[in-house]
Amino acid sequence: QVQLVESGGGSVQAGGSLRLSCAASGYTYSSNCMGWFRQAPGKEREGVAAIYTGGGSTYYADSVKGRFTISQDNAKNTVYLQMNSLEPEDTAMYYCAASRGLCNFGRVLYWLRADHYNVWGQGTQVTVSS
Repeated sequence: QVQLVESGGGSVQAGGSLRLSCAASGYTYSSNCMGWFRQAPGKEREGVAAIYTGGGSTYYADSVKGRFTISQDNAKNTVYLQMNSLEPEDTAMYYCAASRGLCNFGRVLYWLRADHYNVWGQGTQVTVSS
């Protein structure tokens, strides 16, 4: 059974950093899109970042560009989200997700669509205080 397990969430003050991890088990992910999403209370789930594991291409939402970095460790079947310069607006439940396909095709950004992913983790809470 394919599983994704997130860890690394917590509470930090504005300006602080956290690193989220997403460990995949039950399959060896390769050449697929892995994404991080977040959902704050009362808001829709939004795509934060994604990585295409076949070539390492990365994608970011405008709101996190320059502050967040997504990376992968193939040997550990793990995807990371390094979050720096955190802001109170980053407070949310963060979810890791795996798809079977590409992150994009030309200008079509599949990675932003929650329905592009078929496996989701349980989420990890990130709280940033001002």
